[in-house]
Amino acid sequence: MADASRQLFPQSLRNADSQAPVPRDGPGDTGTAKPPKGRSAWERGCSSSSRGKRERRSPSPSPSLAVPAPYLSTFTSIPRNLLALSPQIHLQKALTEEKQVSTKTSAADLVTETDHFVENLIISVLKEKFPSHRFIAEESTAAGSKCVLTDSPTWIIDPVDGTCNFVHRFPTVAVSIGFAVNKELEFGVIYHCTEERLYTGRRGQGAFCNDKRLQVSKETDISKALILTEIGPKRDPATLKLFLGNIERLLKAQAHGVRVIGSSTLALCHLASGAADAYYQFGLHCWDLAAATVIIREAGGTVIDTSGGPLDLMSCRVIAAGTREMAMFIAQEIQTIHYRRDDEN
Repeated sequence: MADASRQLFPQSLRNADSQAPVPRDGPGDTGTAKPPKGRSAWERGCSSSSRGKRERRSPSPSPSLAVPAPYLSTFTSIPRNLLALSPQIHLQKALTEEKQVSTKTSAADLVTETDHFVENLIISVLKEKFPSHRFIAEESTAAGSKCVLTDSPTWIIDPVDGTCNFVHRFPTVAVSIGFAVNKELEFGVIYHCTEERLYTGRRGQGAFCNDKRLQVSKETDISKALILTEIGPKRDPATLKLFLGNIERLLKAQAHGVRVIGSSTLALCHLASGAADAYYQFGLHCWDLAAATVIIREAGGTVIDTSGGPLDLMSCRVIAAGTREMAMFIAQEIQTIHYRRDDEN
């Protein structure tokens, strides 16, 4: 297990046999773990995307929130090749090739043979290692598998987030894997395949990009905020009017800007790193949210329902922000775009 842990996860997350918080470097530390020497490119820390004036010390994780002992080994023993090398190699190669593209719920909801290949790869390896665990995965659900979250240990998988980007060779593409037990999200892993950034979060143990600790922005003022969102698969006139109207409301509130990058999981990772102040969306799915939710919360952020209430992972809607004040302001400003729940398929 120690070998598997060293293969995949940053030093700062490898205290798997202890529920104590991740140690810091001492007074004046900003929460950045010291990277070990001699790492490969994918392991090297990404550059800080926190804005200097907003940099805060990361909150010390609470020991009471640590992952239950039976699942610590799960977090630390995912094979490195599963998340990094195999999907990375296949996706980078496939980005440059012609693709077999089909549609799902709309003309803008795309799927390729690579989505299926990567999903099957991830599930087959995890099933071999954890035969009693359950799986919720994007393409399996599209093919008719039930999308129901139970108390059983469950892997929630998006094999290629940003499929439209992928089809057009726009390199904002990621693999996302979350893990839940008793309907509680325990850890998440998001791998930005083209930039070799591995985002990880474990309940009670912090969030990291490679070996750099993540910290959200603490902005509370919408007039100083950069907001991220995504369009969602619907393109009917009523939905587009609501979508554009929500952007207009935030811009009228004097937000610095609203950005769409084509990958909800990576947009949420940007939020976790402090590069943006908030994110909202209608029409995303539990596999877009599961891993990112853990990462954002462990970076000190807030993830809630668009109504302002607690997050419902199956509701296909979310607001995430560095502060609760920012999240609640957005909840009061935007209008609901209705989507069918994931567990109603």
